Amino acid sequence: MRDETPAYLRARHYFYEILESQAQTSRMGVVVNRFIVFFIVLSVGITVMESVPAMRDDYSRLFQALELLCLVVFSIEYYIRIWIAPEHLPYHHMSPLRAAWAYMVSPQGIVDCISVMPLWIALFGPDDLRVLIILRMLRLLKFARYSSGMRSLLEVLESERRALMACLVILACATLVSATAMHIAEGHVQPEKFGTIPDAMWWAIVTLSTIGYGDVVPATGVGRMIAAATIICGLIMIALPVGIVANAFSEVIHRRDFIVNWSMVARVPLFSHLTAGDIAHIMQLLQARQIERGEVVFRRGEPATAMYFIAEGDVEIELGPEDKGRRIRLGTGHFFGEIAVLKRVERSATVKAVSRTRLLVLDGADLRALITREPSIARKINQIVEGRTGRNLNLEIADLEGQADVSVEENV
Repeated sequence: MRDETPAYLRARHYFYEILESQAQTSRMGVVVNRFIVFFIVLSVGITVMESVPAMRDDYSRLFQALELLCLVVFSIEYYIRIWIAPEHLPYHHMSPLRAAWAYMVSPQGIVDCISVMPLWIALFGPDDLRVLIILRMLRLLKFARYSSGMRSLLEVLESERRALMACLVILACATLVSATAMHIAEGHVQPEKFGTIPDAMWWAIVTLSTIGYGDVVPATGVGRMIAAATIICGLIMIALPVGIVANAFSEVIHRRDFIVNWSMVARVPLFSHLTAGDIAHIMQLLQARQIERGEVVFRRGEPATAMYFIAEGDVEIELGPEDKGRRIRLGTGHFFGEIAVLKRVERSATVKAVSRTRLLVLDGADLRALITREPSIARKINQIVEGRTGRNLNLEIADLEGQADVSVEENV
């Protein structure tokens, strides 16, 4: 059947896949990502080298040409991202103009805008070298889109924001208490340094966060005792947020072999009808697992602990002898392992990767909770099970994990 979608919409979706939904999976997406990362590094490198007078004098024209090239690349990228904004799942219900604006005021959109601002400032604004240097160095923030490590760190900061805010409140309280105590103990001895609580707060925050600069030191015995107690409190102040972030970051890195993003979840047919809020919730539940060709996902007879969604690649299901060892191949968009989890029985088939495969793993307890929260998912699973039994596949053998008899065309 002829595709009647307008050419510009097809082009918009194509660029969306390259820059967003398949940026980490398709060959073109990987090439474009690396191309942009190269220019980010080049731009920052130019900014650093231009701060050296000898290099700036000898290579000024080369630096200017390369900076202009970087600005052109970032500008094209920025305008394309504005154009493809309606393709993003959270913006589907918006008009193109509203979607473009929503992207432009989003954190990533603001970072992309900052990347191209030096061009407009140079053309129409004051030639303030300090402003241009700051804006050019802020391009490092673009790495958050292309670095899985930075994205994981941002996810950790978001998830642990309450604990980190509590640490900040504790630090503020400790700073005030230490500054007040030092003001009382040292204010009459060193009035120029501890004469007021705000003056003493500089010493307190430096001592709590480090071991002090040495520019302000207590002169009395009581002041030194307060300083010693403040230093000990400072160790706790550093350990608290570092421990929280390090532990959460380690969990995210070990839990995910790759980053689970919006488009990856939305491409799964079982979740395609959900709202943006529901998908955001599911993203927090899914774990990412990458397996190589020939690697076994699970074996027949093992306990069923999770359901699997194929984000990319192919797997082969090897049925048991009661089904004559039949083999069934599933591709991107399929899911398997749900029936054994819901029925709390052992696996009735062995699943292997046919190619390098990216799986989204949903824990059994999370699956049951998700079905309770979103009954439409249960109805979709039931439809697939009914479709299987309608094809003369009895339910006992159908416990073989997933869409054994669902054709690729039905789910892709």
